[in-house]
Amino acid sequence: MPKSVERIRNIGVMAHIDAGKTTVSERILFYTGKTYKMGEVHNGTAVMDYLEEEQQRGITITSAATTCPWKDWIFNLIDTPGHVDFTAEVERSLRVLDAAIAVFDGSEGVQAQSETVWRQGLKYKVPCICFINKMDKTGADFEMSVQSIKDKLVAHPVCLQIPIGADTTFQGVIDLIRLKAIYYKDEKLGASFEEKEIPEEFKDAVAHWRHDMLEALAEFDEHLMEKYIHDEHIEEDMIHNAVRKGMLANKLNPVLFGSALQYIGVQPLLDAVGMYCPSPADKPEVFGHSPGQKEMNIPIMCDSHKPLAALAFKIVNDKHGDLYFLRIYQGTLKGSTRVLNANNGKKENITRLFRMHAGTREIVEAGKAGDIVACIGLKDVGTGDTICDTKHPVMLENIVFPETVISMSIEPASGSDRDKLGEGLAALRKEDPTFKCKYDPETGQTIISGMGELHLEVLQHRLTRDMKIDVRVGRPKVAYREAITGTAEAEGKFVRQTGGRGQYGHAVITIEPLYDESGHFSKENVFENKIVGGSVPREYISPIENGVMQAFTSGELAGYPVVGAKVCLIDGSFHTVDSSEMAFEQAGVLACREGMRRAKPILLEPIMKVEIIIPESDYGVVQGNIISKRGMIYDTRAHGKMRVLDVKVPLSEMFGYSSDLRGMTSGRGSFVMEPSTYEKVPEQIAEKILAAS
Repeated sequence: MPKSVERIRNIGVMAHIDAGKTTVSERILFYTGKTYKMGEVHNGTAVMDYLEEEQQRGITITSAATTCPWKDWIFNLIDTPGHVDFTAEVERSLRVLDAAIAVFDGSEGVQAQSETVWRQGLKYKVPCICFINKMDKTGADFEMSVQSIKDKLVAHPVCLQIPIGADTTFQGVIDLIRLKAIYYKDEKLGASFEEKEIPEEFKDAVAHWRHDMLEALAEFDEHLMEKYIHDEHIEEDMIHNAVRKGMLANKLNPVLFGSALQYIGVQPLLDAVGMYCPSPADKPEVFGHSPGQKEMNIPIMCDSHKPLAALAFKIVNDKHGDLYFLRIYQGTLKGSTRVLNANNGKKENITRLFRMHAGTREIVEAGKAGDIVACIGLKDVGTGDTICDTKHPVMLENIVFPETVISMSIEPASGSDRDKLGEGLAALRKEDPTFKCKYDPETGQTIISGMGELHLEVLQHRLTRDMKIDVRVGRPKVAYREAITGTAEAEGKFVRQTGGRGQYGHAVITIEPLYDESGHFSKENVFENKIVGGSVPREYISPIENGVMQAFTSGELAGYPVVGAKVCLIDGSFHTVDSSEMAFEQAGVLACREGMRRAKPILLEPIMKVEIIIPESDYGVVQGNIISKRGMIYDTRAHGKMRVLDVKVPLSEMFGYSSDLRGMTSGRGSFVMEPSTYEKVPEQIAEKILAAS
């Protein structure tokens, strides 16, 4: 472990599904000496895909963490999933990373999930290096890929290399900084390569792309700009420093090329991560707040001598006890230490610390500011909780996860499995913050909810195969929402008189729709206090708000949660003896429900953003099928002999679409989808849904 935090790089690998993230990660482990045998996704031997489910499906489901050395740097590397159903894994990984490698398919450029993970990175201000992979693939086009990063991600790609050939002629890369051509040797698994002079046929392209690179970098270094303007020789170190400045400012994205499967281009990528990515000490200080307060006014610095502040970002259910992954932002954490969970005020014991290598672990004595470690011993800690010094409580910003969009019923196959099912669901809920489960007293069923069909299918397999619980599941159901389209005024009066002290609460509200910037219903609900003159005492405002938010959990049409509503408290009254917080909370519930009844409630359904790739010859039949599903094709483009369709379709119409698409395209079509927004359900369909509720 390096003595200096400046040598640490906390990085993640993120991309669209099948862009080659895990293969890139496997090559990194091999070249850094962390593994001695090259793992392959297609053989089910990838180290980072260590779960049985991942090896069978050939996809990443859970983010895997490892620590590996490269030259005089230490990389804490996290390989994240590409499938949208496991977006929570990407979300919580990016929350604790300092930089990321965004991997793109050289023949596809930016794809649907590429945009999603890029947006997640922007949310957490994570600077990204772009690695355009699969340059050996049919149809690989590096200029198209770079342009798609500019156009679709509105990013600032700066090529530090260009590829030597593409498709079957791809042999290596040309370094635009050192002006050398690098060729890789297949028989050495890419571990050795040779540098040659730039081939004559590439000199014009090199001049063009080097000019673009220097022009972009001149913005970040005055001396470089001066030399560039006067056409003077620019030293390599000056270029490296300018790239690093631009990346630390999160204003440019270095672009490198390669083929991880063919062992090309990974070592320069590792060099770039070390040279350009920020260390924990380079990142701006984060702020926390005291428990019970909201103002973020406590600076958290990357200093191992200050009081501990760490974020629990991942929990893994393990046969030896739950394993908690922590990013240490400040202070030093040792084994056999008593710590405070600032979110619930409980003190806990950390018994041991580990440095992780995918599914295996290595015991360490301590972790310091900037480190990512795992520990055992914690009990009542959830994803996003802050672990801190018992004498210096502080809370870091929590992690916000997307809402679930699909649900289905689950029940034990036999009475003997009932208790085991409850324990299994609790364990899964602790691990996965996007997994929800609840008991429906009306039907006597347990309802589980997740991010998609694959998400729930994987969780079901975890129960049956890993936890040995035999279960039956119902058909997947859509997670509908309710909203209001009109405005209304309503009052709620809660009065109880039972002989002794009574209960009295009275609230008058207005309710109206709330829209986001794009004109869709907001995903949030808002409460605003407009009481003037003290008709409702201050101590009863918060209970009314709690009552309103409680009412929003169950709408008036079919009991679905309500979104996109704004409630203003405008009046009310109280009783000097009988009023209580409970009475005003109930008044808030009654007022909100009455308001929702009067404000023309409607049913909303989740709309999915879908990218469909099909042979050109099948376009007509697929287009007709999408229209029959109430879908809208808003963009279509040719891609070689294939056609790419960008579509928006209601989630309820997409169950079983994999089989439909395979049938329509003789197995050659593929698609990915992610949640986009909620929109009004057509009245005829809404009537059927409500009748069945």
